[in-house]
Amino acid sequence: MARAELPDVATQAASLRRALLRLSRLVRQEALASGVSAQDTLVLSTIRYSPGIGVCDLADAEQISRPAMSGLVKRLEAAGLVVRNQVAADGRRSGLSVTPEALRTLEAVRRRRDDWLAVRLTRISPADRDTLADATELLMKLTTIDP
Repeated sequence: MARAELPDVATQAASLRRALLRLSRLVRQEALASGVSAQDTLVLSTIRYSPGIGVCDLADAEQISRPAMSGLVKRLEAAGLVVRNQVAADGRRSGLSVTPEALRTLEAVRRRRDDWLAVRLTRISPADRDTLADATELLMKLTTIDP
């Protein structure tokens, strides 16, 4: 595309946002086929990489209310995906960790999402896959630029 034909930044941002939201929605839906919601997957991943995190810190990290997070954690506990561990000696604080079942679930979700994307990648040309690989690097750059 010639330089003069490039869209203005606002138009490009809107177009990119729509594409990313659509792709994100479709990828998130793959989690449901593994038996967990996209939110469950996010929460389990956060706990996995921050073992011992408390419910309040988890709610803050996921930007949802503490009562809502408490209910979500209770549901994940009942499903055998999360356990509470005593953190303070006096028992006033407990931290969360994922169970081996949660690790298997997260792996199944990851594999399902990767497979979904891989199938679609096979449907585009090698040149388009190369372009997408370059775009992926640029998208990662966008996530590291301070607002």
